[in-house]
Amino acid sequence: MNLLIIHGPNLNLLGEREVEIYGKLTLKEINSYIRKYATTKKVKLKIFQSNHEGKIMDLIAAHRKWADWLIINPAAFTYYSYAIRDAIKGVNIKAIEVHLSDIKKRESFRKKSIILPVCLKQIKGLGKNSYTKAIDFCLKHT
Repeated sequence: MNLLIIHGPNLNLLGEREVEIYGKLTLKEINSYIRKYATTKKVKLKIFQSNHEGKIMDLIAAHRKWADWLIINPAAFTYYSYAIRDAIKGVNIKAIEVHLSDIKKRESFRKKSIILPVCLKQIKGLGKNSYTKAIDFCLKHT
């Protein structure tokens, strides 16, 4: 299975920003954790992070023929990026939306994802394990 993982804006600052919400792990540490887990499951990964909406759309389009699944943490784009939503909808890649924190227990504007309707599932609030649960879901539904 080929799995594309995209981390959205400000996730490059993990380990520094709002550690009470996102934890102390850096994005590099989370990616290492994901890679090790994927290796045990014989999953091929490509992992990217971008703070730019257009770059995320380009990554989705560029990997549309390679990826069997997309795991995306759209971060702040969750709440307003119809462009990313359309990019996901426009390709033939099954998608899962993930979040480190439980967005339903945070500020009111975070409670509604516009990305979720083009995804098969949303996994939230499990920290780095949100990604491994998403990988397990992909494997179970492939």
